[in-house]
Amino acid sequence: MPNRRTFLQTLSGLPLIGGLMPATPLLAATKRDYLKELGVRPIINAAGTFTMFTASLMPPEVVQAWEYGSRHYVRLNELHDAVGKRLAELIGCEAAMVSAGAASGLTLGTAACVTGTNQDFIHRLPDTTGMKTEVILQKTHRFGYDHAIRNCGIKLIEIETREELEKAVNDRTVMMFFLNLAEPAGQIKAPEWAELGKKHSIPTLIDCAADVPPVENLSKFTKVGFSLVTFSGGKGLCGPQSAGLLLGRKDLIEAARLNASPYSDAIGRGMKVNKEELLAMLAAVERYVKMDHKAEWSEWERRAKIVSDSVASIPTIQTEIKIPEIANQVPHLHIRWDTNVVKISVPDVVKQLREGDPAIEPGPGSQEDLIIGVWMMQKGDAQIVARRIRQILRSAQA
Repeated sequence: MPNRRTFLQTLSGLPLIGGLMPATPLLAATKRDYLKELGVRPIINAAGTFTMFTASLMPPEVVQAWEYGSRHYVRLNELHDAVGKRLAELIGCEAAMVSAGAASGLTLGTAACVTGTNQDFIHRLPDTTGMKTEVILQKTHRFGYDHAIRNCGIKLIEIETREELEKAVNDRTVMMFFLNLAEPAGQIKAPEWAELGKKHSIPTLIDCAADVPPVENLSKFTKVGFSLVTFSGGKGLCGPQSAGLLLGRKDLIEAARLNASPYSDAIGRGMKVNKEELLAMLAAVERYVKMDHKAEWSEWERRAKIVSDSVASIPTIQTEIKIPEIANQVPHLHIRWDTNVVKISVPDVVKQLREGDPAIEPGPGSQEDLIIGVWMMQKGDAQIVARRIRQILRSAQA
């Protein structure tokens, strides 16, 4: 019975006939409303760049790059090299690659530190026999995505103080991990963590998945001294949702690439980044580094004011714009009220927004404040959100 390799070899010898391998792309004759066909309701994103709400939308420049890529065949590694070189120049780092999201960057960055370019090690992960296997991190930096690090067969060593870190370092230590979002909760801050890594000649990896804006953060952490930095591509950068960035030392980026697709016998084989994502991610970064960020911020404030003004006359309503200290550092409108006067809870308002038409997803999780993230809204969304919130709160007024 022919195997996959035999089939592909046979296929490669066939003439390009009968539409088997069309020389030109086939264009859709008509525009389809896929969501309507599938019975899936689109939403207004009044939450932010949450993956469960499909994060951001790709702007026209990014979509154009994606479409351009869909019309051409390339040698994938050649395109990876070229895009990585261009990204490093744009961002101002030693080397760069496009990953299959920030979590993929965590796995590939860890794998790079564990295996280097040793082909035997690369082929055996997560079997780490004969390799360094300990990754040091602060106890407060454990989080739901560190499974992406543990995929590589390593052992996480939790510490809390600089003294504990110094004692934990040994000949099995392969990497030091830092979660930027958790910096306020840990005793060791990011610059000191990078410095400690250099002191002990241990690579450092920092997760900055949701940490643009501000634009300066793209280059900040490699300049501080981190060996590797990972960002999500589909959040503030508005690139493809299934893409990300891994930046840092040239030797480690080379090793990360060897642990990834298109190489077949590697832990990152399933973390494919195709030509469309490579070009779209490049276009997203090119757009982001040159855009008018002050004007964008003003637009976010305008949207927040539209929503805030719409509920200002309702008794006991209080509104405040808050900007997170780290991650998603953009204006978020917080709305609260006295439930003795406006007799509805935040979860019930959220439920009505979700179930209404159009469906609106506000910031999830809060029991006390209704949180409206304005930065992923589209034109006209702020007015719709404002009207719906006002209607719900007015109808609950005693």
